[in-house]
Amino acid sequence: MKQTDTDRVYIIAEAGVNHNGDRALAFALVDAAADAGADAVKFQTFDASKLASSSVAKAAYQKKSTDEAESQLSMLKKLELPREWHAELKSYAEAKGIDFLSTAFDTDSLDFLNTLGMPLFKVPSGELTNGPLLWKFASTGKKLVLSTGMATLAEVEQALAIVTHALAFTDEPKNMDEVWRYWGSREGRQRLIGHVALLHCTSQYPTPWGEVNLRAMDTLASAFGLEVGYSDHTEGSLISIAAVARGARIIEKHFTLDRSMPGPDHLASLEPHELKAMVSDIRALQQALGDGVKAPQESEWDTRRAARQQVVAARQIEQDEILTREHLTTARSGQGMAPTALWELVGSRASRSYSVGENIEP
Repeated sequence: MKQTDTDRVYIIAEAGVNHNGDRALAFALVDAAADAGADAVKFQTFDASKLASSSVAKAAYQKKSTDEAESQLSMLKKLELPREWHAELKSYAEAKGIDFLSTAFDTDSLDFLNTLGMPLFKVPSGELTNGPLLWKFASTGKKLVLSTGMATLAEVEQALAIVTHALAFTDEPKNMDEVWRYWGSREGRQRLIGHVALLHCTSQYPTPWGEVNLRAMDTLASAFGLEVGYSDHTEGSLISIAAVARGARIIEKHFTLDRSMPGPDHLASLEPHELKAMVSDIRALQQALGDGVKAPQESEWDTRRAARQQVVAARQIEQDEILTREHLTTARSGQGMAPTALWELVGSRASRSYSVGENIEP
């Protein structure tokens, strides 16, 4: 993640498999992500034959936008990102001023991606409990972003424990007891700070409003003290923007050039103009969030002088007259005593005469 501006939300435009196996479409997605102002464009790298068996069915959401009779393996085979495209896509993205990322779903794909010099690795929700692959991700030493869709808090903790072990040891653990023993050390947990971020996520495409549960992002932050963000599968951009308002430091959002295209993820994706609007809204929101200090803003000082009232004479007052409450009121006069001083003036003697509306002097 870019560290030049620690307050900047890192926005990942998730191209995923929305290239549909078309090289020109993959490059066009990079163009769209860069034009939208995203920080990174992310694809997916996998060998379909290692990711899914020939008998496994598609998820329900996948059946809605692809051939229902087609196997998951057949679908995934058509959505592989050829290895020979990766270096070109990375160079193209960097020339456009954004990071190139891709998520690996198997060890060989991860080894390949590790040769490309990417700034971080994103661990997908489905692999959060895949201990051996997760350990391999962490052993690269790259910064990690862990997506937590479908997971319990206990499973997130187990994943973090595995990551801490991989950051400290060169050999895989013999059992989970070794992992948990190191997790019990303060030193182990400290290794995660600044190195690992957690993304709250609901692994449903699109995610129903009632299953977003944004407060779970707060739970992750409180439980582990790590940077958090949101991987958004809802329709539109409202939830991504709301997540930033709740403290998300990373936003991941699927996008496509055209939601009507065939493929499992297009329907739950933003189109380019929507992605651009989301990024713009998030950047505006970042400015609006401010630093939390409650003090007048620079633009408020003139309004402060013009809008606040001071103590003035409610009627003609003679010199040495004893001031009563009826002598005093408040009005906008641009200078003078604060309204709260009015009560202390009651019973005192006027130092001079005052006309109606004139500022009372101490």
